Amino acid sequence: MRTIIDLPDYQVEALTELCEREQISRAEAVRRALDAMLADKQLLKREATFGAWAGRGDSRATVDALREEWSR
Repeated sequence: MRTIIDLPDYQVEALTELCEREQISRAEAVRRALDAMLADKQLLKREATFGAWAGRGDSRATVDALREEWSR
């Protein structure tokens, strides 16, 4: 996919400097930045849900109660 984005001058200058130093294209730098952001957001989602059942008591009892509902 091709796209056009508007960046403030300071970001363009920093991006240009980064690309020269890394010897990559601007498109590659943006792809890498997007990959990093998406990976970070996935991590945040996992961290936000980790322990969601904490404080609900014995998980075995919860599972047994749910299974009991199925057999009614």
